[in-house]
Amino acid sequence: MSTGAVARRLGVSPTTLRSWERRYAIGPARREPGRHRRWTAGDIARLELMCRLTADGVPPAEAARAALGGAPGAGGAAAGPTAAPGGPDALPLGAVRPECRGLSRAAVRLDAPTVAELLDAALAENGLVTAWEEVIAPTLHAVGRKWATAGERYVEVEHLLSWQISAALHRIRPLPEPPRSPPVLLACVPGEQHSLPIEALTAALGQRGVPARMFGSALPAEALHDAVRRTGPRGVVLWAQSRTTADPALARSVAGIEWGLRGARTRPALLLAGPGWGADAGGPRTERLFGLRSGLAVIESLARPRAGTGAAGAEPAAYGS
Repeated sequence: MSTGAVARRLGVSPTTLRSWERRYAIGPARREPGRHRRWTAGDIARLELMCRLTADGVPPAEAARAALGGAPGAGGAAAGPTAAPGGPDALPLGAVRPECRGLSRAAVRLDAPTVAELLDAALAENGLVTAWEEVIAPTLHAVGRKWATAGERYVEVEHLLSWQISAALHRIRPLPEPPRSPPVLLACVPGEQHSLPIEALTAALGQRGVPARMFGSALPAEALHDAVRRTGPRGVVLWAQSRTTADPALARSVAGIEWGLRGARTRPALLLAGPGWGADAGGPRTERLFGLRSGLAVIESLARPRAGTGAAGAEPAAYGS
């Protein structure tokens, strides 16, 4: 594997790997012509052990000596294939892409710069939707499972990872919006603090040039109603993470909001997202969203021009209560 690929897998920066090689002689066993580093399975096993030891607070020099002494073929088994990947603090990832393991290791170490670097690389190399589905979401779920089984110990890991994911999503530049095109509103229901999934949806809509207005976590009901009346949106996405925050009555009231001139009034399409919504939520013009990819398809179908609305799909600018 190349140095960059190994760095992503382990959750460290390429600079860190080069520094370890220079300082502690824990480098690749061979180089290809042109002096390009290529890391073998044995090399990576030594690095994994060093990562585990430094994450446990062992000084790097001591960790390097232990890794070199316990590497395959050096008389030790600590870094052998039977060792639990990541050690006792590893997140329960299961069968996932290597990027997930690197991201999780950096998060457990609370290595914010490396987490940010790995997130940006995953988004740039895979695109937002694939990066979310195959790298970011699995790592988030693993943090949640670890938190549930280990008590409060992993709260700081979850908070740091969530903050870095949110920051990475905010670094994605949206395309210019079409003029006079009704937006899609996105908000968490009152009392709901988990906003990352709709932050990802907002960023993905921005990449596609779909006008979106994101209101974040725990938007009060009155503010939500006012925002719908003021913007005349094509659709409203309401996120509820749990049954305790999902409010079917709120969903029905939002779906019933009207605006426009008398005789030509319209309502928004209501899109319910998140595991908190039950089968009884919503009503006419209400649809459930399941996953980022399929949710994007639903919203993009709403944003397509309709007959009589012009090239940009704009409605008459007659919004009111």
